[in-house]
Amino acid sequence: MPSLSPVDGLAQLSFLVLGALERRAAEHDVSIVQTRLLGVLRDRRPTMQELARLLGQDKSSVSGLVDRAERRGLVARVPSAADRRSVLVSLTDQGRRLAASVEEQFEADVTALLAHLPAAERATLSRLVSGMLVAHAAANGVDLFDTLLPSPE
Repeated sequence: MPSLSPVDGLAQLSFLVLGALERRAAEHDVSIVQTRLLGVLRDRRPTMQELARLLGQDKSSVSGLVDRAERRGLVARVPSAADRRSVLVSLTDQGRRLAASVEEQFEADVTALLAHLPAAERATLSRLVSGMLVAHAAANGVDLFDTLLPSPE
């Protein structure tokens, strides 16, 4: 079977995956960046500054993003008990339901795509992708597995 170069293959795969995510997000009337926000907040309650770092955006862009999501009832800002100058961002029940729905549908799309590979190749792909993403995140000061929510304040 002919193969694509890693760059071409990853580019085409990213378009395919992003297209699936865009379709699922559009079905719920949210943008890709709003979907990323919901995904980050599924298991974290970051400060605005932490959220900007996790999303790779400047704080002013994240502030507008959170404002729009807050107006839709998807997120809430909560004063931090640890630092009165900080505000934590968390999902509301409505935001959590929306995130779960998009995630479930998107997972089904990706699972169908991966079904074209034998189980051993899926496991290898998972290991390779995980290694790349964990290394990239660590190089940027992000722990992908730091998902413990702070206790409610």
